[in-house]
Amino acid sequence: MRELLRLPGLIDAHVHLRTPGDSHKEDFATGSAAALAGGFTTILDMPNTRPPTVGRTELGAKIAGARGQIRCDVGFFLGANNENAGELSLAAPNSVGLKMYLGQTYGPLLVSDLGIAFAHFVNWAGPGPIAVHAEGLLLAGAIALARATDCPLHLCHVSRRAEIALIRAAKERGAAITCEVTPHHLFLTERDAKALGSLGYMKPTLGTEADLQALWENCDVIDIVASDHAPHTKEEKAGENPPPGVPGLETTLPLLLTAVHEGRIPIRQVVKWLSQNPASIYCLKQATDTAVEVDTEAEWTLGDEPLHTRCGWTPFAGFKVRGKVRRVSLRGVTVFNNGEVIATPGSGRIVKQECPPEEKSISQRFADRLDPEIQ
Repeated sequence: MRELLRLPGLIDAHVHLRTPGDSHKEDFATGSAAALAGGFTTILDMPNTRPPTVGRTELGAKIAGARGQIRCDVGFFLGANNENAGELSLAAPNSVGLKMYLGQTYGPLLVSDLGIAFAHFVNWAGPGPIAVHAEGLLLAGAIALARATDCPLHLCHVSRRAEIALIRAAKERGAAITCEVTPHHLFLTERDAKALGSLGYMKPTLGTEADLQALWENCDVIDIVASDHAPHTKEEKAGENPPPGVPGLETTLPLLLTAVHEGRIPIRQVVKWLSQNPASIYCLKQATDTAVEVDTEAEWTLGDEPLHTRCGWTPFAGFKVRGKVRRVSLRGVTVFNNGEVIATPGSGRIVKQECPPEEKSISQRFADRLDPEIQ
């Protein structure tokens, strides 16, 4: 048997577990099973559920519902809306951060008023950043809000050449910002979207070949690769008004390991993107005695094997990849082994931000946590 590459426990910092409200797409048990199958021992769940996670009551209910179901460790975002800028401090200690939708989104969480957005940036005390969905000029506006308020900012699913260029320029001038890119924006373009039809519809939409190449050319600017795992059933995607989003928990790591095999990135970059940087940015304490063992020589085709996600499909079906998760251990216990999820529902833990308070600005505390290479 070939020697396996041992990686630390991985973190997917952008996941939609669809519970409560849409558990027919995914639930805590199936989503966390998909995470383990993909090599992720910690995932961070977004707040745009039904009802949305916009306060202490909703967050408490979501945590209570997850405790008996999750198979890996899970943290939860709070969501910004037009009424809760002054109330989130009560719930913040049990969250991993604040998600704000400034632009196109799908659901009730949308902040479109500058004054309300400004109030959120002023009031958010961290220790994690505000994570925003902001595209184009709205992305520039988010950076301006962060600079004006000394509030750390994390830019989700960056997808365009102009956006990554602006982020580089802002970082070079000392902005306390970080960013993430999804695998679908690294490996798919608008040409693939035409071939995939509604299965290739997501937000942000897929970009041009030039956009894709710009992301690869600025790997040093990218802090996190996150799946934006957003499952919908095939029936929903085939409907008259298909919802945006694609699953990704089980395909992210093999796609990146293939990029390593092709010489596009070193393996240490994968570890930074999927483990070290998300832990630092979201102030997470990694579980001890946790590892992912990978067969880097295994060649296989995505979509040929059953997926653990409830939606059961992937936009990467037919992609030939090199690198396969063989075994995952969490706190010394084997939770995934050769295609089988062994962890039982309820064996995962709830995680939250664990940075101790310090006599520094939130922006300075944030900067101190980051790897020097990503500042």
